[in-house]
Amino acid sequence: MAPSNPDNTARDYLVVDRFMGTMIHAEALATAFEIGVVDCLISRGPASSGVLAERLSATPDGMALLLDILIESGVVAEKDGACALADSFLKALCFRDLMEARLFMARMAAQDLLGGFADLVTDRARFMDRARFHRLFAYDRCFGTDAADRRATARWMRITTVLTRYEAAVCMAHHDFSPYRRLLDVGGNSGEFALRLCRRHTRLRATVFDLPLVCETGMAHVGGEPEADRIAFVKGNALADAFPAGHDLVVFKSMLHDWPDDEARQLIQKAARALSPGGRLLIFERARYVSGKQRLSHAVLPFLIFFHSYRAPAVYADFMKAAGFSDIQVDSIDLEMPFMLVTGRL
Repeated sequence: MAPSNPDNTARDYLVVDRFMGTMIHAEALATAFEIGVVDCLISRGPASSGVLAERLSATPDGMALLLDILIESGVVAEKDGACALADSFLKALCFRDLMEARLFMARMAAQDLLGGFADLVTDRARFMDRARFHRLFAYDRCFGTDAADRRATARWMRITTVLTRYEAAVCMAHHDFSPYRRLLDVGGNSGEFALRLCRRHTRLRATVFDLPLVCETGMAHVGGEPEADRIAFVKGNALADAFPAGHDLVVFKSMLHDWPDDEARQLIQKAARALSPGGRLLIFERARYVSGKQRLSHAVLPFLIFFHSYRAPAVYADFMKAAGFSDIQVDSIDLEMPFMLVTGRL
């Protein structure tokens, strides 16, 4: 059930990877954001390396090195001794929130992988025990009530919200959501996916089912949007609690990979019980890396950390068949990593 006119611009955000393909390029871009090079060139126009060093309290040699790397990566262009942001980078700056989120994630992941890659390959449990990046997603704190729990939850939700903002457009370009009226987004996080769908489809109402603090943060996230009155949040534990029933679409977006096979099967079975007869289940997830199909850049390091958890589309198709779904369709989508869109009708 793909749209008749897929939105070819949905993948435009992938341009950000062009500027962070290697570790040194990514670190140079992150530094350019952090010390103000990007904003200075936007607000004050082209400037020489020496002028930028003076304005931003950098050493002359340090600024010269930074600009050389930024020129090499295509962020900056130099003409007649003055540096300016390159036209291609200026166009990509509409995705600045994604750039900064991906740079933050890549920096954390790189710290875990440098010296730890052998553990990732040979002993996943030991790697995860030592790694810092996956601890960013502190789901155990989502049941808490104090300020520290709220800060920890909001921190990782900011990242997942930005990723979802752009991935939702790709999903909508590959699936027609116009027939649906009642959506249940299990593990729907901040409600960003539901928000994007409700904004596109004005007759759609959505329910986001997630952990308590996630729902509270999500309500604040969508609260000021015109679509807020069509997005409800239900607090619960996806494995322990029943899903709200009576929906014509249930979505698992970037959620099932968090669970082992037995639990993933149970969640799909629970989704079937939450659907009205004839309703559909939609799974939108990263898939296993396929050698030769994508060039593994520095920007994808955060996703490689979880590569053990990503499944082949056929695995979800089998789980869905066992849960009573039919008309199962699989769409493979090449983004920064392979994605899958798997749908089935009850």
